[in-house]
Amino acid sequence: MKTLLIAAGVGITAGLLGALCGVGGGILMVPAFVTALGFEQKKAVATSLAVIVIIALVSTLNNSRQSGLIDWKVVALTAAAAALAAWFGTDLMHKLSNQHLTRLFGIVLLVFGAKMLLGK
Repeated sequence: MKTLLIAAGVGITAGLLGALCGVGGGILMVPAFVTALGFEQKKAVATSLAVIVIIALVSTLNNSRQSGLIDWKVVALTAAAAALAAWFGTDLMHKLSNQHLTRLFGIVLLVFGAKMLLGK
């Protein structure tokens, strides 16, 4: 029951962050799955990505109701490039240790967080 409550809380927060900030909620879900649910980093990343599919689908459907809000040409090109990179990225993730993935995730959060706070 505790796991279900934590998962629901993480889902609500990730859905709101994803819709408001476009981050997909992975920034919240991965650390929450690791710390609150005791997942290994690889399981947390894989589970987060599966949840992000649903978050992105629902947000896209709702955003598409407002004409012109989504640039579908950019979506097509970016999605094709991202899908190809994600295929190879998941292979790389399988080869790295949980410790290396955790450190990489932390560095990415620090770098982009600092850039957002300090830059325009």
